[in-house]
Amino acid sequence: MSVGGQVGSDGVVTGLYGAEPPYDHGSVPAVGVLMVNLGTPDAPTAPALRRYLREFLSDPRVVEVPRWKWRLILNLFVLPFRPRRSAALYRKIWQDDGSPLLTGSLRLGAAVTDRLRRRVGSPLHLAVGMRYGRPSLRDALAELREAGCTKLLVLPMFPQYSGTTVGSVFDAVTAELSTWRAVPGLRTIHRYHDVPAYVEALARTIREVWQRDGVSDRLLFSFHGVPLRYFTAGDPYHCECLKTARLVAEALELEEERWNVAFQSIFGKEEWIKPTTDVTIRAMATAGVRKLDVVCPGFAVDCLETLEEIDQLNHEHFLSNGGERFRYIPCLNDRPDHADLLTDLIFDHLQGWVTVAEEWNAEAIQARARDSMRRAEGLAERGCPADAGYGLR
Repeated sequence: MSVGGQVGSDGVVTGLYGAEPPYDHGSVPAVGVLMVNLGTPDAPTAPALRRYLREFLSDPRVVEVPRWKWRLILNLFVLPFRPRRSAALYRKIWQDDGSPLLTGSLRLGAAVTDRLRRRVGSPLHLAVGMRYGRPSLRDALAELREAGCTKLLVLPMFPQYSGTTVGSVFDAVTAELSTWRAVPGLRTIHRYHDVPAYVEALARTIREVWQRDGVSDRLLFSFHGVPLRYFTAGDPYHCECLKTARLVAEALELEEERWNVAFQSIFGKEEWIKPTTDVTIRAMATAGVRKLDVVCPGFAVDCLETLEEIDQLNHEHFLSNGGERFRYIPCLNDRPDHADLLTDLIFDHLQGWVTVAEEWNAEAIQARARDSMRRAEGLAERGCPADAGYGLR
């Protein structure tokens, strides 16, 4: 027995909201987990970059400029030129199976799914979506809705909170849910920049490199930048980046003169938070730093900003200014310890929504579901509400 949305004889949904998947009175409600990364173009081509950049740079969370003014700048000065340049950069890091950010995010999502399903007995589904590009948030949310998820946990894959990333994800998720007739219960994870397991995983990746190939003169933590006025308006991102770096440096027992923090990926002409990564790397080389390691803790998965901007462009900056050895230490990606810490983080936020595997009694749960079905069928047989045309089946 199930209930569907109100659909007219011509197949058109009536009312402001779309039809929901048929409701099965004998089903066991599921919990959905949505992991969200920034996004990527479909291909390293100018047309694909134009579509991607139009969506990305049209987000008011990303570019806080009056809309009429920004539309002129975007359409007259950015989109006619930047897609071709950006496509050339993407071609440098594009892999046989596609965008590293997308494939890495999907592998990480699969690893977390596997761990969660071993720990959780009640129905649980995980989907990976991109804030911009594909798979879209809309498609990922639709996947969870079709799976019968009545509760939803959202994890943006950004350890440090910023309105430009985490805030934008929540904007997009709630905007999509506002079109649903049956809105699920909603929980969100805002940040995990100082979670001990995250800090230790970062420290472990660095230790592994040092144990294998030796310690460098300096360690640079490079985070994505944001405009300075976002920070002065109250965005906590800058502070959380500094805290992450400090905690990792402490875990590594590094003296203060052995590590630095900088911010990369500057865009546009306004002032951004400083120091900038490229200027810092050049200055280190000219000041006599011969061996430099760079890690990017703000990125969960390697992408254009780490593989091209850091490991190629800034690598060259360092060597051409007198440096001798530059090492980029990869993101956590789908390392087991990364999947473990995200699984623990998600599981902690699912408390009260799921039952652990050891306590899940599938037979008893299914018996209750069958009893619910019988009760609904009994109401239908008494003329309520099937005879009234509500679609009970």
